[in-house]
Amino acid sequence: MAIRDILRMGDARLLQMAQEVEVFATPELYELVADLIDTMRANEGAGLAAPQIGVNLQVVVFGSEGNPRYPDAEPVPLTVLINPVLTALSAELEEGWEGCLSLPGLRGKVPRHGNLHYAGFDQYGQALAREVAGFHARVVQHETDHLWGILYPRRMRDLRYFGFTDVLVSGRAEATPENSSN
Repeated sequence: MAIRDILRMGDARLLQMAQEVEVFATPELYELVADLIDTMRANEGAGLAAPQIGVNLQVVVFGSEGNPRYPDAEPVPLTVLINPVLTALSAELEEGWEGCLSLPGLRGKVPRHGNLHYAGFDQYGQALAREVAGFHARVVQHETDHLWGILYPRRMRDLRYFGFTDVLVSGRAEATPENSSN
């Protein structure tokens, strides 16, 4: 379909709560999903949320296999998730590196639940439910945060682990951003 412009941190639209999708299987919803997937792939992302392209709806897409931005990450199947509900399967949080197409060139260490159940619908209105762990769980949490107006730096505990990817990777920083998401 179309590769859309991605809003960057500082744009007030990224801080809004997204509206639930009420009607499924429409040409408009199909076009939105296609645009999200095309835009995510064109930018080598692992996921993208509708608010990131200026559409205030609870729609996210994610999937990653053989992505050069995440060479060590396990594959995540291409998924369309609408009106998501997330349930942590344990209280334990795991620190991991994340990036975001709305914060190009930056990475940060973010605590997330390592095991997660998510449910929602696809673009056809079919129910979807999965239990996931690891990188898959991290990507789902990151993308759904966009629906609540949250960018990953708000989740960070220690801003010493926030910086430009090229500096972090060059060894001039204390840590490296392996397995980062989005």
